[in-house]
Amino acid sequence: MEDGLRIGDKLRRLRMENGLTQEELANRAYLTKGFISQLERDLTSPSIATLKSILDVLGVDLAEFFQDMPSPSVVARKKARVLSSESTQECAIYFLLPRAQGRIMDPVMVWLQKGARTLEHTPHEGEEFGLVLKGSITLWFDNKPHRLNVGDCFYFKSSTRHWVENAGRGEAHLLWVVSQSRF
Repeated sequence: MEDGLRIGDKLRRLRMENGLTQEELANRAYLTKGFISQLERDLTSPSIATLKSILDVLGVDLAEFFQDMPSPSVVARKKARVLSSESTQECAIYFLLPRAQGRIMDPVMVWLQKGARTLEHTPHEGEEFGLVLKGSITLWFDNKPHRLNVGDCFYFKSSTRHWVENAGRGEAHLLWVVSQSRF
C-alpha cells in the first residue's frame, strides 16, 4: 500500500536529535547498522519488542512515539499491487494490500489460466472468503469439488485442505480474502 504507516523518517529524526549515528544506535539497541538503515528507509518493519528497544535508547516511550503518527491510508491504488512469489505463468496471485502486516484480513486477486490451479493449502487457522469475478472455478474443499460461476462466492474455516482450479473455457478471476494470511 502506498501510504502505509511509515516510521523511518521519525526514527531518523529522533536518532539525529540524540546525536547518534546509525551504528551507535544499533550498538546500544543490540541491532545491526544495516537493520537501522532499513528501518529508516521503511524497507522493513520492527517487532514491537525491537521498536521498544530502539525507543528506550532514544528516550521515547511507545505511546509518545505513535501519538502524532498519521493513520494509514484507507485506499490502496492498483499500481501498488504486488505479485506473490507463489505465482506462476498459469496462476497469478496479486496482493491487493502490500505491507498488510498486522491486519486481520489479507485480500488477494487470483487470475487462473484455463486448467490452472492454486497450490493446495494445508489446514491452518483462519477463515476464507472468495468471490468469482470472471469465468468458472472449482473449489476443492475436503477433497470434494464445488463448482462456482461469476457472482458465486465461498466461505469456510481454513482447517480443511483446499485449493481452487479454473474449470471454465477461459481465464478466471477470483477475489480471495484470508483472515490469517497463507499467500
